[in-house]
Amino acid sequence: MTPDRFRGTDTYVATDELTLAVNAAVTLGRPLLIKGEPGTGKTQLAQEVANALGRRLYEWHVKSTTKAQQGLYEYDAVSRLRDSQLGDERVRDVANYIVKGMLWRAFESEEQSVLLIDEIDKADIEFPNDLLRELDRMEFYVYETRELVRARHRPIVIITSNNEKELPDAFLRRCFFHYIRFPDAQTMASIVDVHHPGLKNSLLKEALEAFYRIRDVPGLKKKPSTSELLDWIKLLVAEDVPPEALRTDDQKGSIPPLYGALLKNEQDVHLFEQLVFLHRRAQRNS
Repeated sequence: MTPDRFRGTDTYVATDELTLAVNAAVTLGRPLLIKGEPGTGKTQLAQEVANALGRRLYEWHVKSTTKAQQGLYEYDAVSRLRDSQLGDERVRDVANYIVKGMLWRAFESEEQSVLLIDEIDKADIEFPNDLLRELDRMEFYVYETRELVRARHRPIVIITSNNEKELPDAFLRRCFFHYIRFPDAQTMASIVDVHHPGLKNSLLKEALEAFYRIRDVPGLKKKPSTSELLDWIKLLVAEDVPPEALRTDDQKGSIPPLYGALLKNEQDVHLFEQLVFLHRRAQRNS
């Protein structure tokens, strides 16, 4: 039987390269490692793959303090000690104090599921290596209950990274890798159309030109992302900003209205203000 294939969804514009990467990872049975700028839809990809293929999604959002063991299970010794002091009969069975992690829940799913390991590079450098065996063999051992947990169905594993730190080579060898390139203007127009259908072409054209002008300014600490563009357009529509208010003959000539949706730190705002000031002074002196 031919396996289901991901082709994007009505709410997620996926490039041909991205759909090919998803389906290749599924075919190989390997985790799909997704990198790209923040705001390019890495996390949302797992949600859309699950929706498109009719799979249940298990989400494991990694933090700086997250340990690999938490994805498997945790033994709640504190609760067991408290219950033993209270004479609770539950203490006789240690399984009552085993908290299943997202990998365990995905492994025991009745049907193939999608497992998202989000922002894996936030954790300690040893975190990816600590999951090698479990992701390879699709099994792990619970020492407290002397139980071997095997995946009923190999989940579709999608792992995201913002490149905050390098991932170990041993881990990378086991993944299918894809980098989500920042969308070009044509792809971005399709993305905007999904979120803002019926947007006037004149406003879309000027908004996209202003957006890419900002991204092209050298020295920006944080370039605006796709999600920030969508927020900005929502504000432009809500405030009924005319398209001509976004138009400029020079990328250094003005700061766009409601720029706070695009520029997210004072350094970038100050840089933009300096560029505008220098441009206007040069015009006066010419």
